[in-house]
Amino acid sequence: MNQEKNIEEYINSVREIISRKDSPILACVHSYGCQLNFSDGEKLKGMLAKMGFGLTDKPEDAGLVIFNTCAVRENAEDRVFGNLGFLKHYKEKNPEMIIGLCGCMTGLDHVVEKINNSYKFVDIVFGTSALDKFPKLLFDKLSGKKHAFDTNEYNMPVEGLEQKRDSTFKASVPIMFGCNNFCTYCIVPYVRGRERSRKPENIIQEVKELVASGYKEIMLLGQNVNSYGKDLPDGINFPELLERINAIDGDFIIRFMSSHPKDAGKELIDTIIRCEKIGKHFHLPVQSGSNDILEKMNRRYTVERYMETIKYARSIIPDFSFTTDIIVGFPNESEEDFEKTLELMKRVGYDNIYSFIYSKRSGTKAAEINDLISDEEKSQRMTRLLALQREISTENYKRFIGRKMRVLVDGKGKREGWLTGKSSEFIIVEFEGDESLTGSFADVEIIGAKNWAVTGKLIEKKEK
Repeated sequence: MNQEKNIEEYINSVREIISRKDSPILACVHSYGCQLNFSDGEKLKGMLAKMGFGLTDKPEDAGLVIFNTCAVRENAEDRVFGNLGFLKHYKEKNPEMIIGLCGCMTGLDHVVEKINNSYKFVDIVFGTSALDKFPKLLFDKLSGKKHAFDTNEYNMPVEGLEQKRDSTFKASVPIMFGCNNFCTYCIVPYVRGRERSRKPENIIQEVKELVASGYKEIMLLGQNVNSYGKDLPDGINFPELLERINAIDGDFIIRFMSSHPKDAGKELIDTIIRCEKIGKHFHLPVQSGSNDILEKMNRRYTVERYMETIKYARSIIPDFSFTTDIIVGFPNESEEDFEKTLELMKRVGYDNIYSFIYSKRSGTKAAEINDLISDEEKSQRMTRLLALQREISTENYKRFIGRKMRVLVDGKGKREGWLTGKSSEFIIVEFEGDESLTGSFADVEIIGAKNWAVTGKLIEKKEK
């Protein structure tokens, strides 16, 4: 309680300082990377709004700029440093500009050292578990401190931080933080720490408040959501949490990401299928169709074990929707390994894939491997993989023709007079309709299929 009180005290102190300025100060928060980062960015915006800042998406117009960073790929790190270089020019024109850096990059020692040595114009630096320290750091800077840094590790973020959400009908809710898996290509356990689950009562309360406020989609977030609860004393697991959220009154859809196949058992599949509010879709990252590569990745499952989950879901719902992540060109991936990935794609019949050419990440085990596969070959493999997925998606989406799909409408489509949204199966649906439907559920009869979406006709609700 004292910690929360201190946060409010610092927020009030900053607001008092800001109120004495001759004109309003705009703040820009730019988040990179995953949805967890964007959720953190919304919390930062919420605190800034309470402190009296206006918000802008344009750093050149801002008196305070926060880069909320991602560390998954080195090119993302390079991009942040490049953008910091641009901010230096803005700060030269406006010496009172405050520049802050937070997020996963600040969990890397070499990044903090580089900031100290080469980017001394950066004023505030704090880690992923120190969001609640931001008001104090900002107060310290505004009170005359040259640099305000806090890169210490804290067990859990403080509950109840106000968020300024980017959407009025779709909300992300982190349920856990960190990761215990140590996949050899991934830096996340090193920058976000070990798995820590939020208390279920805090999650339930947050979802209840969101639903009461009119939110229609609740996206549960974590580096590995289906390992939720393993560190909690009451023994609750992820399927049980889903059951409790499903029991909340209201008309909304539950989604979640990201999952790890080693923790995806029959209980979770049964829960997804049984609970009417959970989207009938499972994003299950496989990464590779080769057991040899999976072992080198330290994924801790085999293709055969992965297929057991797929087959079980399809034994209940034959065309259950799966999507996945695939890494192309993991160090020394052979042609045979890659062919096994293509074969797995055919066997599963994914509705969509998110594919990435392997990117070396310093500090991970995979970065130590002497990779003999050329960039050109990796690019060619990616082209082949995407071509196959286009064929699979085009054929898969035909199964929806003639069906009625319930769609959460996101807004205007690419064509004039058309809307776009996603079905329970996480399929993009396009149809003609009025923009006033944005943020609501609509029933759509599917009449066509593409390789990335289906098209349909709005089913008008009849007046009683």
